[in-house]
Parts: sequence; C-alpha cells; structure tokens
Amino acid sequence: MELLDRIEDQVNATGLPLFAITVAAVPCADTPVILTLHWHAFIKEKLADLPTAEAVAYTPVPSSALQLNERWSDLSTVDRAAMDAAWELGAWDVQRAERPACSRPGAESREAFECLQAFGAFPYGLHNQQMVVANAPDTDDLVEVAARRGYLMWLFRPVRGGIWGEYADDATLDESGRRSGPCPHTPIPAKCDRSRRTVYRFGVPATHPLTSAN
Repeated sequence: MELLDRIEDQVNATGLPLFAITVAAVPCADTPVILTLHWHAFIKEKLADLPTAEAVAYTPVPSSALQLNERWSDLSTVDRAAMDAAWELGAWDVQRAERPACSRPGAESREAFECLQAFGAFPYGLHNQQMVVANAPDTDDLVEVAARRGYLMWLFRPVRGGIWGEYADDATLDESGRRSGPCPHTPIPAKCDRSRRTVYRFGVPATHPLTSAN
C-alpha cells in the first residue's frame, strides 16, 4: 500500500505545507482506506478580484480526503503502510487509535461525530466554511461499517512537507527532514475489541536525549 507516494503526489501538486495526516480503515479485508491530508494554509478573501486588493479575511484551506482502493488481507498491511510513510516523512511518532462501534448501546454521541471525522465526512462546516474536500465515493458505506464494526485511525505529523521542520529536535532526521526507509519498527497487532491507543515512537531528541529512570 503506497501511502507515501499518494501523500507526496498531493504535496507536490498543491505546494501547500501539511499540519497532519490521518488514515482510517475498518477491520474488514479489501475495503477502501481513507487518507486525509490536513493542510496548514489559508485562502485570502478579497472584496475585489484584483492583484492590488487587500485581503479582508483568511479562510483555512480544507483538508483533502482521498480513497485508496488497494487490496489488503490483514490490518498489519495498513499499519505497516502508515508506519513507513510516517517514518520516511520524519514524523516523531504514529498514534494508532482503535475505536469500537459507535452504534452500540450506551455509546456517547461524540463517538459518532469522531467516526465521521476519521473518514472525512464532516456533517457540517465551521463558520459556514467547508472542512474537507473529499474524493472518496465509498465514504458513506465505510462509515456505516465502522458504526457497526468499529474502525482504526492512524495520525502523524510529517516534518518533510510539513510545518514542523523548525521545531524538529530529532537526531534521526537528515537535513531535509526525512529518514531512509523502510521503517525498522514492527507493527503491534490490533485487537479491535475496545477503545485503545498505540503509539509508535520514532524520534530521538537531539539536544536533550532521554534518560531512563530506575
């Protein structure tokens, strides 16, 4: 699953810096995966369409949600793809969230909203602004499955192609903010039986190395 290629294609096409990247999948083999790129950029709102006109407001650029239709038989394939992309793009870590079905009895209302967010299906905008531009025709079906079976979401913040370069205090990165692949870490199997968070830590502080305490 070539997440890295799709991410770099989008960055090269837009020329925009990334704030974060999320990947969402349901625990069912050969289902589409939703890749969402969260941009750190703004659109200038002008009263007149003239080069000399001053901006009167700035609107956040909507996130981009893309549907990936590559076949996979095990969640470790998606796990590995997210880890490899995050590793090579210089992310400090990857946070994997396992979420139960939000349609179960007793589920909180926020869980349904978080499920929609994970798959790029925001039910409304913020201040009448579009939050996500989606090219994901099967989103509704994926959300329906996620509501019944649960889902997984991976989150990482890239240094390469992102806004984090000047803040990155990481001894594992080269000058461009990248690492050479593949990722040397081994995926931890997901259980998908309850809400759970797994963090794959990649970064090593350059100026203040961690020390272990007894």
